[in-house]
Amino acid sequence: MNKNIYNEMDDDLRPEYDLSELKGGVRGKYALKYKQGTNLILLESDVAEVFKDNESVNEALRLLIKIAGAKYKKAAQPVGKADV
Repeated sequence: MNKNIYNEMDDDLRPEYDLSELKGGVRGKYALKYKQGTNLILLESDVAEVFKDNESVNEALRLLIKIAGAKYKKAAQPVGKADV
């Protein structure tokens, strides 16, 4: 069997894409983040009016953790930051 036979079905790359410009890609760049997963939380509409982005929500929750006491700090650390 000749492996050099061109098959149009194998070529699904559009002609306007220039492969010479597709440099600098890093294999597995986001693999660790993907492996850790994503934690999505839906906010009620009244809460979402106050907290416009994830940074403001995280800041408020960290303040609440400080107020609640140190016993919650260990559980509240982001993934990868805990002492192993």
